[in-house]
Amino acid sequence: MANYALTLKFKGTNYCGWQVQSNATGIQSVLQDAIERVFGSRLGVTGCSRTDSGVHANEYVCHIKNAPDFDTERLPLAINTHLPKDIAVTGSRVVDDSFHARYSAKGKEYIYRIWNSRAHNPFCTDTALHYPRLIDTDKAAQLAKGFVGKKDFASFMSAHSKIKDTVRDVWYFRVERDGDFVSFVVAADGFLYNMVRIMCGTLLQSTLGSITMPIGSIIEEKNRNSAGITLPPHGLYLNKVFY
Repeated sequence: MANYALTLKFKGTNYCGWQVQSNATGIQSVLQDAIERVFGSRLGVTGCSRTDSGVHANEYVCHIKNAPDFDTERLPLAINTHLPKDIAVTGSRVVDDSFHARYSAKGKEYIYRIWNSRAHNPFCTDTALHYPRLIDTDKAAQLAKGFVGKKDFASFMSAHSKIKDTVRDVWYFRVERDGDFVSFVVAADGFLYNMVRIMCGTLLQSTLGSITMPIGSIIEEKNRNSAGITLPPHGLYLNKVFY
């Protein structure tokens, strides 16, 4: 028997997020079905984080414990045979009993992608936010520095979240442009519920001048009403998990 860590990519458009749900299809349940076809038994699959409906992943990590021995080079292809085209296992490795996809993670990097053009892009309808007004990426990059550091991010947490400890350490927050694509890239030791989408919404509104309060002041307020909008989920990607 062995424990495996799997690395996935997925397009989250057709799913209710990672978690198994009783009334909708989660990526976790689809993956479990495929793994059951490979190993011949129903195995538990634990993910590195929940994702919201419509959110994507360039790198998502999950683990399986006490599974039958299997060649790790062949395992991704064997599972992919039974997966839909919008989910793919890209790697696998054997891990020891102490590894936990969620609790062993030291941090994560997210990317929020924006198609910044007056005309919409038919190929990005479900994978990037269409925003027609020109984004000043130099200004946005300067404003984004206000998020960096170990701070109380209560202003950037969904209002109905019950989490009490709202201090997180944001390692970096970059703004990058590639033609008409603008990417907000943020990494931290952890994130609150909807934190990335609220941070990115606040940054976008601050860059365009519809929010005039400095980022640092919004953080000090510790009030969700002081921050900006929650951007829609389809532009968000879990890009990297740090172990």
